[in-house]
Amino acid sequence: MLRIMNYATPESLDEAYALLTKNKKNMILGGMIWLKMEDIQIPTAIDLGKLGLDQIEENDSEFKIGAMVTLRQLETHEAFNEATCHVFRDAVKDIVGVQLRNLATIGGSVYSRFSFSDVICSLLCLECDVQTYKHGRISLEEFISLPYEKDIVEYIYVKKTNLPSAFVSVRKSATDLSVLNASCTKYADHYRFCFGARPAIAKVYNCDLDHIDLDVYCADNMRGSKEYREKLVEGLTQKLLRKVESYVG
Repeated sequence: MLRIMNYATPESLDEAYALLTKNKKNMILGGMIWLKMEDIQIPTAIDLGKLGLDQIEENDSEFKIGAMVTLRQLETHEAFNEATCHVFRDAVKDIVGVQLRNLATIGGSVYSRFSFSDVICSLLCLECDVQTYKHGRISLEEFISLPYEKDIVEYIYVKKTNLPSAFVSVRKSATDLSVLNASCTKYADHYRFCFGARPAIAKVYNCDLDHIDLDVYCADNMRGSKEYREKLVEGLTQKLLRKVESYVG
């Protein structure tokens, strides 16, 4: 059972970070999708609700997404979806149900860096940055390579590249975790592919337009074998290319 001893609502990021680092067991609260299932005691749970991080801002070049924005907010954000070829919407539409996606936050999804994450796989194919209290603004690809540490995700930035992109996945059932997920963006001189739930975390693969050579590392787990996932890589790659080329046309 989850036990919270103290509940804090800081009014600045400095205050939130000071509380977070005061005790190694203190935690930031997101949507609490996974946390509420844990059997742990949290000395101080930190709610970022007063920091204005639940907004989606837009300018001519990018979207600035607060860490407390829910998956559902992004899923239904018309301008964001149109600018990204509906990649994010396609990635999250099968994550359990609307009720859960109204709770789960983009910051929590990115910070957790789950290997099966459809959110990370979808964002990786886009030009996406993460701003954290400790590291400032860095690319999502760099962020997911960092070791876990006490930090606060503040914003996610997605640039408006107007490039054709797509997301696909395979699941045993509509609301299950992905057996394999994949995304792709077509640039002027190359494709940017991302494969996740391998079952390792999503990884980027760049290929020339006229020579697609994907050596995607896969492994066994309860959802699929190495051999099965390798076959899925082939099939999902072709599906991604068809979707991407349809946007180009």
